[in-house]
Amino acid sequence: MIEEPVSLTIARTLRRPTDAQIEAFQGVPTSFVADAMGGGGALSPDIAPLGGGRDLACVAAGPAHTADNGPADALATFAALNLMCAGDIVVAAFGAHQGCAAAGDRVLGMVANSGGGGFVTDGPVRDYAGIVAAGVPVWCTGITPSSPFASGPGRVGLPVSLGGRTVENGDMIVGDRDGVVVVPFMEIDAVIERLEHIKTLEAKLDAEVAAGRKHFDHVAAMLNTNATRYVD
Repeated sequence: MIEEPVSLTIARTLRRPTDAQIEAFQGVPTSFVADAMGGGGALSPDIAPLGGGRDLACVAAGPAHTADNGPADALATFAALNLMCAGDIVVAAFGAHQGCAAAGDRVLGMVANSGGGGFVTDGPVRDYAGIVAAGVPVWCTGITPSSPFASGPGRVGLPVSLGGRTVENGDMIVGDRDGVVVVPFMEIDAVIERLEHIKTLEAKLDAEVAAGRKHFDHVAAMLNTNATRYVD
């Protein structure tokens, strides 16, 4: 390059869902949210609850606060700490780099001190015991003791790509032990509306299974139609 890039690029405006929109996703399973989005919206299962959620309650729902790091670099994540609001979930793209940690216990401790709701990355983390002590839900690709650089360039508050999806600042992030679902900012209200229908359907089916239901009626009906072929 003729000129070296600046170390950090930061969005002037960091959009955010309303308090009511954020509240609507609290305590809602990721499977319900995915169903309300037509069965999609989830990040790759490579991004999973730290330690399988064994020692850390990995349940959270909050606005995405995006940090776009290059592979093996964490400068954007460090910068994002200065701009986060209580309840934000830091979404730290790491270029899917697996050779070192995207964050450790000190970063997660700072997220906790800011009232952060969680941390999502497509890289591993380190300092397991310290992260558990910090108490911030974490979704990552694993654990490694190796540390990252912090030289940039990095971007804060701008779209990031990780886990097979693009995440924009202010998108709703919903995570639990099943994984992470991303609700695009412009779809939040529509998803909230569909969630009420999904909750009703789920409750009805749960009650039927508890009462002894053994199969799906619409599939059973197909078994005696031209939609099914039997072979010897």
